[in-house]
Amino acid sequence: MVERPATTTPGWPEWAGHPKGWKTRIMTMTQTGYELQQVDGGAPIKMWTRGVPVDDKARDQLGRAAKMPFIFKHIAAMPDVHVGIGATVGSVIPTKGAVIPAAVGVDIGCGMMAARTSLMASDLPDHLEGIRSAIEKAVPHGRSSGRGGRDKGAWGDPPSETVEAWATLVHRFDRIVAKYSKLERANHLVHLGTLGTGNHFIELCLDEEQRVWVMLHSGSRGVGNVIGRYFIELAKEDMRKWHINLPDEDLAYFPEGTDHFDDYVEAVEWAQDFAKLNRHVMMTHTIAALRGQIAKPFTAECEAVNCHHNYVTRENHFGENVLVTRKGAVRAAKGTMGIIPGSMGAKSFIVRGLGNADSFDSCSHGAGRVMSRTQAKKEVSLAEHIADTAGVECRKDEGVIDETPRAYKPIEKVMAAQADLVEVVHTLKQVVCVKG
Repeated sequence: MVERPATTTPGWPEWAGHPKGWKTRIMTMTQTGYELQQVDGGAPIKMWTRGVPVDDKARDQLGRAAKMPFIFKHIAAMPDVHVGIGATVGSVIPTKGAVIPAAVGVDIGCGMMAARTSLMASDLPDHLEGIRSAIEKAVPHGRSSGRGGRDKGAWGDPPSETVEAWATLVHRFDRIVAKYSKLERANHLVHLGTLGTGNHFIELCLDEEQRVWVMLHSGSRGVGNVIGRYFIELAKEDMRKWHINLPDEDLAYFPEGTDHFDDYVEAVEWAQDFAKLNRHVMMTHTIAALRGQIAKPFTAECEAVNCHHNYVTRENHFGENVLVTRKGAVRAAKGTMGIIPGSMGAKSFIVRGLGNADSFDSCSHGAGRVMSRTQAKKEVSLAEHIADTAGVECRKDEGVIDETPRAYKPIEKVMAAQADLVEVVHTLKQVVCVKG
């Protein structure tokens, strides 16, 4: 028996209920470029993971998502795939008629930005600690715990550029808050143009011709987190209200045609715009800090790239209009530029998409974790972290061991596994890395 909302409920399609039993049997077949997993009663999963480790828990999590009845065609798993909250990081989930808020996550619009400067390696000073210090002063980063004082990761007095940028977003935000007043107190203006913590970073890199690049990684900060968490819980409440049985409560969804669906899409699109603008403001302040340390005039607008890797958008695939949720994945349509960063001590790549239809025009968003943060702190020594980040001006203390290179998959193997998804345009190696 399948339970579902009463048929008089507008906007709820016939597949809204789910069977109570969930049995998963995975059949693996080899295909060109990807491994195919077939889950009993679910959509296929195409995995670009040859040569890279995939945790069994990640496979199980992908299998649960594949059971959702509104998956379009198949799920695509990128080579950096690993267990996440709600949905697997490194997964591309196309849907028709529904959206899963936890598949987008709480770091809505998280992504990358890179700009090639006209500087060469020879233009940089012999010692780079001054540049790192200047960037750290120019861009709030990290987070202060406790109630005393201002959070060091937020603006105390937002600069004029941040205030002007917020003015382009505030009217849409006010419309969202008019419906959902609990979102009003989220950090927004004071987080616009700030880095955050975890795997977010600002780097100075050199390419294969020794040209200097500025690259950074961040998202929608506090306000995106609040929006994400609020709508994830709202979707779970809807599932309980209508007795919808799920293989995982984090796969709670909004059916298209309902008010909550429309409101979530509006809020998530706003948060994605906030994230993109956040990166622009950070880049502006980072470039200004760099100019304060290097007397030689330079430009920094060559081949700029700004791309999300935690987001949902409407696209056309296989001749149909669908919602595509990329959870730790980058759009790699033919000719589209993207960024795939490695870890603190590894290479990063500026790439051009090859437009692989089976991946829903997607590629990985990075190297992907092989250790949880807790595991990395237990198993990697400070001496190992220092050795693995040799040649990089960065934090070399125990507070960043959860982000140490050994916690991530080898980026070279990740790139080899997705050779049919992207082509490498530039290979970058960081010389300065700022972490929160």
